Amino acid sequence: MALDEVGRTVLRARYLRKDEAGEVVETPDEMFRRVAGNLAAAEERFGNDRAGYEERFYDLVSSLDFLPNSPTLMNAGTELQQLAACFVLPVEDSLESIFDSVKHTALIHQSGGGTGFSFSRLRPRGDIVRSTGGVASGPVSFMKVFDAATEQIKQGGRRRGANMGVLSVDHPDVERFIRSKEEDALRNFNISVGTTGDFWDAYDAGEEYDLVNPRTGEVEGREDPAHVLELLAEAAWDTGDPGVLFLDRINAENPTPELGRIEATNPCGEQPLLPHEPCVLGSINLGHVTDDDGMDWHRLEETVHLAVRFLDDAVEMSEFPLEEIETMARGNRKVGLGGMGFHDMLVDLRVPYFSEEALELGKRVMGFIGREAVAESRRLAEERGPFPNWEGSVHDEPRRNATVTTIAPTGTISLIAGCSSGIEPIYGVNYTKNVLGGLEVVNDRFVEIARDRGFYSGGLMERLEGRTTVQDVDEIPGDVKELFQTAHSIPPGHHVEVQAAFQRHVENAVSKTVNLPQDASVDDVMEVFLRARDLGVKGVTAFRSGSKRQQVLGGDPLKEECIRACDYLEEPGG
Repeated sequence: MALDEVGRTVLRARYLRKDEAGEVVETPDEMFRRVAGNLAAAEERFGNDRAGYEERFYDLVSSLDFLPNSPTLMNAGTELQQLAACFVLPVEDSLESIFDSVKHTALIHQSGGGTGFSFSRLRPRGDIVRSTGGVASGPVSFMKVFDAATEQIKQGGRRRGANMGVLSVDHPDVERFIRSKEEDALRNFNISVGTTGDFWDAYDAGEEYDLVNPRTGEVEGREDPAHVLELLAEAAWDTGDPGVLFLDRINAENPTPELGRIEATNPCGEQPLLPHEPCVLGSINLGHVTDDDGMDWHRLEETVHLAVRFLDDAVEMSEFPLEEIETMARGNRKVGLGGMGFHDMLVDLRVPYFSEEALELGKRVMGFIGREAVAESRRLAEERGPFPNWEGSVHDEPRRNATVTTIAPTGTISLIAGCSSGIEPIYGVNYTKNVLGGLEVVNDRFVEIARDRGFYSGGLMERLEGRTTVQDVDEIPGDVKELFQTAHSIPPGHHVEVQAAFQRHVENAVSKTVNLPQDASVDDVMEVFLRARDLGVKGVTAFRSGSKRQQVLGGDPLKEECIRACDYLEEPGG
């Protein structure tokens, strides 16, 4: 087993089973056995060799070639048995619906899941409440109720709660929503503004657009889209929120439009979902699919096929906290297979992250994963039947899962796997991740190359500790600097281009944070939003270093990277 000390620390703290006294009573190997054995039980339901698939699943996860989302590792084979990470809950315009959703949020967080909501159906602040003769307090005030409830609930005793709050750009309270995190409020929320085609058409035309009261359907005012976008960029520059969702783009690829319109995502934005819909995610370690000749396409193909089967078995074996969620899970059987360790793969292939070759390789790798994942889902449909809502979906051929691909941030499971997170560039070659009391992360590939090339020293590694770039370090050769470009060495536009390269072949969405240095401007953030719109991604987040009081990466609060993009291991939303 290839676990390093960071991976073992994370597993001991959050994943391995504990007794009533809080003592760890499971080894990492036993955890992988527990997960593999539990999911292989699904194979028996379909007349397959349970023992054989248990061994295959065990080899898949214990090798760290692939890891599922955290709730699967935590809960498979336990009394909880809730295996999905991503949920969206509806919030309708009534106190009963609002507080039902608060209750349901608590149940999901307790089981280890994260929740997303659209608050766009709530009447705006100051609107009439006929039953009482009073006035409405608006979406932001009710978000604070969700936030307070989340603060009191640790997810399964292992992860703090995390939420995504979405408000449509045509809601009358959109400016209040954009500014809602200015005073360090809503600490258990990421927030995103859901933009529409009408908004962008008005922006392009230099015209105002309508603000619509969701209770009455009537226009309550008009707003300048350029002004709203500027407010968005200013708030994101200042606080790291909001992000931007492109709702029309998301719904153009909604696989089951007859079931409704998608209005929200999970906490990190990579999983657009219908109300009450869950999704089980998993990621292939791309740093494990290279060899001396380049990409090992055969190994990647085999890993994709087995991983899709693994994820479908996770849907089969999962127990969901609500009947409505159970219905959606069984009806659509959404899974999201993606990759982590993309930057590691590029280093192995000697391809700089900031290069056209990296973009082309990203397209090729994700295109391959996407095609093979769909092919496996179709084979599973022949074996087990298509997802029940297939008729009426956008898919021409029967398949087992409404969706099969997602790029998740993998903030926690990448620590277990010892690889770079998601498709992000590395943060540094020697830095502290501020979870579990602080974890020192050293890039093994950098150390190996430094030793091979003869420029390694303990003094060098000490000087690199906490640095967000290696580009100005004289003793590092130029070609090595190119391979280890960090998040802040990459121009913002290239961040978005990498996201777009993967999104082209991803059925769900792509979690990608455009990290900006502390001296970045509001215009830089604006450029990110506009570039993301032009390149056709489904959502985007810009994070300027120092814009959050607490940050997951870096030893100092002003040292880089994004709470949003990590697997909310310790800090809310992080």
